[in-house]
This record gives sequence, structure tokens and C-alpha cells, in this order.
Amino acid sequence: MATFLYKIGRFSFRRRHFVALIWVALLTLAGVGAAGAPTAGNSSFSIPGTEAQKAFDLLEQRFPGTSADGATARVVFKAPSGEKMTDPGNKATVRETVKELADGSEVARVTDPYQAKAVSKDGTIAYAQVSYKVSGMELDDASKDALEDSAQDARKAGLTVEIGGDALQAVPHTGSSEIIGIAVAAVVLVITFGSLVAAGLPLLTALIGVGIGVSTITALASALDLGTTTSTLAMMIGLAVGIDYALFIVSRYRAELADGREREEAAGRAVGTAGSAVVFAGLTVVIALVGLSVVNIPMLTKMGVAAAGTVAIAVLIALTMIPALLGYAGRKVRPAGEKGRLFGRAKAQDGPAKPNLGSRWASFVVRRPIAVLLLGVVGLGAAAVPAASLELGLPDDGSQPTSTTQRRAYDLLSEGFGPGFNGPLMVVVDAKGSDDPKAAFTAVGDEIKGLRDVVTVTPPAPNKAGDTATITVVPGSKPSSVTTEDLVHGIRDAGTDVRADTGANVLVTGSTAMNIDVSQKLNDALVPYLVLVVGLAFLLLIVVFRSILVPLKAALGFLLSVMAALGAVVAVFQWGWLSGLMGVEQTGPVMSMMPIFMVGVVFGLAMDYEVFLVTRMREAYVHGEKPAQAVVTGFRHGARVVSAAAVIMIAVFAGFIGSSESMVKMIGFGLAIAVFFDAFIVRMAIVPAVLALLGRKAWWLPGWLDRALPNVDVEGEGLRAASGDDDGDRQLVRV
Repeated sequence: MATFLYKIGRFSFRRRHFVALIWVALLTLAGVGAAGAPTAGNSSFSIPGTEAQKAFDLLEQRFPGTSADGATARVVFKAPSGEKMTDPGNKATVRETVKELADGSEVARVTDPYQAKAVSKDGTIAYAQVSYKVSGMELDDASKDALEDSAQDARKAGLTVEIGGDALQAVPHTGSSEIIGIAVAAVVLVITFGSLVAAGLPLLTALIGVGIGVSTITALASALDLGTTTSTLAMMIGLAVGIDYALFIVSRYRAELADGREREEAAGRAVGTAGSAVVFAGLTVVIALVGLSVVNIPMLTKMGVAAAGTVAIAVLIALTMIPALLGYAGRKVRPAGEKGRLFGRAKAQDGPAKPNLGSRWASFVVRRPIAVLLLGVVGLGAAAVPAASLELGLPDDGSQPTSTTQRRAYDLLSEGFGPGFNGPLMVVVDAKGSDDPKAAFTAVGDEIKGLRDVVTVTPPAPNKAGDTATITVVPGSKPSSVTTEDLVHGIRDAGTDVRADTGANVLVTGSTAMNIDVSQKLNDALVPYLVLVVGLAFLLLIVVFRSILVPLKAALGFLLSVMAALGAVVAVFQWGWLSGLMGVEQTGPVMSMMPIFMVGVVFGLAMDYEVFLVTRMREAYVHGEKPAQAVVTGFRHGARVVSAAAVIMIAVFAGFIGSSESMVKMIGFGLAIAVFFDAFIVRMAIVPAVLALLGRKAWWLPGWLDRALPNVDVEGEGLRAASGDDDGDRQLVRV
């Protein structure tokens, strides 16, 4: 592989005009496609195989034309202090508003609060339900404007009016903190390279790669039903890995220049060596992201595949466009070790190179491996303690910032009708196989009324055929509570008894039931996903490192860092620690897909640092250095670059903490803290300590497996042999 990539690097350096033109053309093509594509909305949410989804599909079949997947809005009214919604003036205002709401061409129906008995017991709060013919992502801006204008007219009459539901869901924004993250990355690159030109190359190529990836996602968003969160996460991961991959190749290029090689040769060798590590690091990320498809949640699958595509683009750009840009930069990119100002001519360093901070730290760890190992493991274990209290759920309007009208509508409904009113359960009774459907409907309603935490059970509402009915159940507890989850399971258990007696099938759906089913599905998929992704990556790392213990140590270190990161997420988003600093206005359960998504993404990113750092150690070891010295050598060449890459990745991920979307905010924080734990505690402390303790055993591989594995030559041994770089007294170690 090293020889093949070496040729690509030299070709890209020589034919830089051709390579640059191709990438600019791809960026332009993707940009044109994105500009002409419909605006992406919120992706449709379906969970195949769950009871809630089966009930939803049954409603579509038995109640045609009801727009079960259409957008909804709850316009909530509150009377001024000392008044009631039943007062003549307030009543007239509400009915005038209802009349205005019904005028829209996309409106399917509007309920009158007074006819639907949607007035609170104390008479201070009422609501009108607006149902639309199309989904929230397809709703025209004109319909949204009409909804807000109607509410504003009622406010002018003196009422407090807020709007809940998905009709007004806005495209999430990340805020200025994303730009701050990129700015931090730029500063770190300048400090690392000591050159504005060298620092600008990783940023430029990363932005081009993300531009192509996100523009392609935007262009295909409508056709493939890709939501706005998909492009946001692809941008998040694409920026981070794009900067990192380019950083490693530019750093290796400068090291090759320092060894006295010509610039074209240095570019080829940088791509042949560091590029090999980039390819395998990228493969682990792609495996982890594409592996999310095993969960069988379409939205999660699309997010993973889209992000994986952006990572693949980042790898290709690092291998081709970076050497092309290095050709354009010429002498403006200096050899490693040269001192100089950011502006002006650089000066060569006088005298022998002093041990840098990375080699001094590695020497310290090699001398005291047990103490460093224990301190690292205990520290991460302490950070992971909150993960034992992990509660999972999906965000609803109750998790929105208090500044939004959706959240204020949610609070008003809880105040007037009880906390469970925001998460009603819809029970679908399929009595097609029953001898007496009406009796079956009544039996189901009676069974539900006898369950705990039930506030309201509406009379059965049958379809035209009379073989299916819906029953709305309002719990006494809020949607995300354990009590409500127990009620859902209780209704399903009661439905089993009803089916045995009447032959009717009972299904529970609604957003609350869907959230419960999603959480269960994700929990069930976590272990198979871990086995698949970690197993495939483990095999890949055996090929890269030609060792059994090094990949095993990498996987165990990842588990430590991801558990510690989950503990930090629980502490901030569930317990409320530092919530003000992170902009978390409402604490609550951790998003259901957070653990499995973090496992996938963090594993891929963790293996990045493992590959980049440990390949330099193995390169030193196979060329004759003792195991302990190889660890120090690996840190001398790689610690500064890996540290810079980690800081950049943390800055990019942390930039998304400013997002208005709670899911993006949580993922940004989780990935940032996970990279911190993995890069600076696991890879920088635990890894060298374990390798120092293992010694030569770390690089052991059974002979039969050594012969069976393909030789991918990550260390560039083929390049050394071809050019005669190996010293005569240096023997290649057989591992």
C-alpha cells in the first residue's frame, strides 16, 4: 500500500493543476446541485418492527385520508389574570382565531375548544388543535406565517397565546460557537507548524471536503428524505477528521524535508507513510458509521452513511489535494525543526535537536508505567460513575429552551390539563377478527380505565368499516417519566388478555409510545453493534499492527473513554452539572440514540489516534529499536501532532454545543469530551504505560497468522528498500 500511495502523492504533486481542477469542479458541481435543491426539513421518523410503527401503519390503512402523518399545531390560549376563557369577550376572540386558522389551503381541520371540551377545569386555559394535510417538512412558509399571524391577532386582544406541535419546527442553527471552533483550530495549526501557509492547508482542504459532502447531502435531501440533522453531523465529523488527516500528512511532509529529501519525493513519502495511516484510520471511522445500519432505524442509518461519505471524501482529499497544494506552496512550507517568524525568512536550527515535550513525557511514563496506568484508569473510572444512572428518552417540546413558543405552549398545557396531556397515548383496537367489534372496543376501554396513572380515556372512535377504533389515553405523569413507560407496558399486557377473550388486537402508538419503543430497540441493538464494529476494526488493526495485544489494548482503552464520556453527558444533561455554562436550559433523560451513536463515532475517532501514534512506534521497533525506546521515538514524532489534532477535533465538536437543536448540542459535547478523554488520557498515558509493561510481547503475533495476513506495509518498508535508505547495520525485526 505504501508504494501505491507514494505514487499517488508524487503524481498529485507533479500534476497539481489537474488534481486541484478536479476537486474544484466537484465542489462547484455539488454546490450547484445544493443551490437548486428543495430546502431540507425534518426527516420522517419511522421505526420498522416496533409496535408503535405497526399501529401507525394500521391507522394509515384503516383510516384513509386522515393525514395521520400530517403536521399538527396546538394553539394554546390563556386568559388574563382574573378572567376565564369562557368569558364572552375571550370566547369571541378564540372563535375568531379558529376561523382564521381554518382558512389555509393546507389545513385539514381545526377543533373549536368549546365544542371539543378543550378548556381546563379552572377555565383559564384552552387550546385549539390544527391538523394539516402535509407533514411538517412539507408545510409551506405561507401556512406557518398564517398560523403565527392568527396567534398574534389573539395576543393583541389581550390573551396569552403560544403554539406547540411540529408545524413550527425550525431548521436548527449552530450559532457563532461553530466559527469559534474553526478559529481555535486555525490557531492550533499555526502554533504547530509555525507557518501561516502550512497551517492554512489543512483548513482549506477540510472546508473543501465538507463543502462537497454537505452540498451533496443537501442536493439529495429531498429525494432521500435526509433531515437537517444529517448534514449538521456530517459537517461536524467531516471538519474534524478532514483537518486531522491533512495535519498528519503535512507534518510528515515537513519531517521528510528535514531529512534532506526533495519536495516531490517528500510529498510522495508523506502520502506513502502517513497516508497509509490515514487510509486505515478513515476505514475504522467509516466502519463505525456505516455499522449504525444494524440498528435498523432509517434516520440513524442515513446519518451514519452520510457522515461516512464525508469521511471518505476527507481521506481522498488528504491523499491527493494536500500534495497538490504542497506543490503550489513550494518553499513556504518549511522543514520540521526550522525556526522562524510567521512572516519572513526562517532560520535553520543550530545544534542537535533537544528532546521535545512528547519524548520527555514518554520517557517519564516508561519509567513509571504502573503509576501512570493506575492513575489513568481510576480517573476515567471516576468520570464514568454517573453513567450508572443513565436514563434514556427522546427530546420533545419539554426539552426546548424556555424562550421558544413550543416550550411555553408545553408548559401551559401541563399547567391547565396535567403533565401527561403533552404525551397522550393512542390505543388502536383492530377488531377485524372479532365476532363483536363493539364489545371488543368497550372491553379495551374498560381495561385501560382500571390501570394506574390513567387520567382520561376517551370513548372508542371507530372507522367507517367498524372494524378498527382509536382510544386516546391521557397519563397522569409527564411523557418521559418511568411511570408513563410502565403504563404503556400495562396497556399492552392488558391487550393480550383482551385478545384472548375477544380476538381483537390492541396496539399502542403516539409519540410517547414511539419514544419508548425506540429506546428499547436501541438498547437491544447496542451489543450486536459493538460486536460487529469492534470485531471488524479489531481484525483491521491486527493487519495494520501485526499484533494481537495492541488492537486488544486499543479496544479496551476505547471502552474506558466512551464510558467516561457517557458519565460526563449524564452529569451535564441529566443531573444539570455545569448546565448553565453549556447552555442546557432543561435537564432530562439522555437522548436514546446517544450511547450507540457515541460508541460508533468515538470508536472510529479513537482508532485514528491509535493508528497515527502507534504506527510510528511500530515503525521504530521493526527497524531495530528496543520496545521502550520505540515508545519514546513514537512520541517524539507523533505526540505533538496527535495533541494538536485532538485539540482541533475538540474545538470543532465543542463548536456545536451552541446549536439550538438539543440532539446536536448533546452530541457535540459528548464527542468533544470523549476525544479529550481518549486522546490525552488513554492514548497519551494509558497506551505508552501498557506498551512499556508488555515490552516485546506487545508485538507478538502467531507465526501461522503472520504468514496468513496480507502485508499492507504501513511503515513504508517497501519505500526504504527501494531507495536503499536502510543502514547496513540496522536489521529489520521480525514480529
